[in-house]
Amino acid sequence: MKALVTGASSGIGREIALYLSDLGYDLVIVARNSQPLRDLQREIRTNVEVVAMDLTDRENVWKLHEMYKNQPIEILVNDAGFGVHGLVTETELEKDLELIDLNITATHMLTKLFLQDMKKRNLGYILNVSSIAGFLSGPLMAEYYASKNFVLSYTRAINTELKKEKSEVHVSALCPGPTKTNFNKVANVEFKVRPYTAEYVAEYGVNKMFDEKDVIIPGFKMKCVHVLAKLLPDKLTRQFAYKIQKNKVSSKKESKESKEKK
Repeated sequence: MKALVTGASSGIGREIALYLSDLGYDLVIVARNSQPLRDLQREIRTNVEVVAMDLTDRENVWKLHEMYKNQPIEILVNDAGFGVHGLVTETELEKDLELIDLNITATHMLTKLFLQDMKKRNLGYILNVSSIAGFLSGPLMAEYYASKNFVLSYTRAINTELKKEKSEVHVSALCPGPTKTNFNKVANVEFKVRPYTAEYVAEYGVNKMFDEKDVIIPGFKMKCVHVLAKLLPDKLTRQFAYKIQKNKVSSKKESKESKEKK
């Protein structure tokens, strides 16, 4: 049994890799930076291959699939991704394009390529990490929310296709809310509410994936957010999302000022 996990250097991806190893899976762990992957390799109990690769480069995505297309990859986890915070007119265009290349293009390519392999064997699971943001529009994090909307919509559509074909391949979208990971630092924000642990989100997500659940939302509070997002008018949820993102920046500033005073 073998699983390939992108974004495995930290956060949810790292914890998913550890949990799959505990379940007996050999692993291919992928991320841009090699050292965190080497550190993770020492913790994994099963066989593990380290691939340090920048998936914002489309050629690398093709290369990754070429490396493993003939191996029995039973599980693909697309976790690699990041967020950019700020007004659309003020964020760097190059950074926005990197986000799209990683969050959307790489996820799309790897899902499509490995799904074709899995369908031939009529066996396999794909877990695409979206977000609770995937159900919303996100002022001040417009590109990130939109990217997670794509991942969620794309995954749901594939699921319907597979079910119509009565395929034994299953694709799930993991949609966590605030989670304690390195994401906050990269996006330059800080959560005001208490986040879930990456370990909890990872284990919950993998278990529900095996239960063949198409959309996976860890935690009761986030399930409530999902229900509200469906019931409330879009205009209101956008205002709510704007306030949340603005508060994250305020929390970051307050935390920084407090540390400087100390």
